[in-house]
Amino acid sequence: MKEPIEHVKELITQDGSITLYNENYQEYYHSKSGAIEEVLEKYVKPCRIHDIAKRGHIRVLDIGFGLGYNAIATIDEALSSNPNSEIEVVSLEKNDSVFDDIKSLTPKLKHYPIIKKLEYDPKTKSYLYEEKNIFLRIKMGDARDTIKKIDKKFDAVFLAPFSMAKNPELWTIEFLQDVAKTMTDEAILATFSYAKKVRDNLKEAGFFVYDGPVVGRRSPCTLAKLKAQ
Repeated sequence: MKEPIEHVKELITQDGSITLYNENYQEYYHSKSGAIEEVLEKYVKPCRIHDIAKRGHIRVLDIGFGLGYNAIATIDEALSSNPNSEIEVVSLEKNDSVFDDIKSLTPKLKHYPIIKKLEYDPKTKSYLYEEKNIFLRIKMGDARDTIKKIDKKFDAVFLAPFSMAKNPELWTIEFLQDVAKTMTDEAILATFSYAKKVRDNLKEAGFFVYDGPVVGRRSPCTLAKLKAQ
């Protein structure tokens, strides 16, 4: 009989960055091969954040704020490309307690201190940060509901909930169809998942699906667009 696997709350991943374990979903927020590596190589770079920011404005939808690495890495990358670019990141998050968990984290992300400056707006049920050319909004609640209230178009989408086995409601055809409505024609959706069901659902939702980079495992991540190029 196998001994039960004990998960530590805080894990140092192979690139030296820290991720946390979510007790409700019983999964870590990031790959053990490298939390920051995953953010950059599976989301920020494939979605061409650096190139888009050169235009002077970029808007990103981050589904699953988690520890905030995706959102802040986007801000870092956009500003490194164009310090004058207007950056808007809208994140969807369900778990309020995560904001207590991340207060002690100090990842190697230049703008991560923004996390400690977030202010809660009870009217919009959102955490907000706005200063100069940076705008970050974290909309709290079930993403299936909050996404229906979004009336903006995004240049990139990070689909980063927990796995389909643990968080199935955010991988359905219906939810992915709502995601598609928020994207510009040229936008790229990136997700860590390589699951056949995930890819099939993306196709049924109207996406053209293709392989992303291979990072920390044998299988590639998944990229998707609303039309083939």
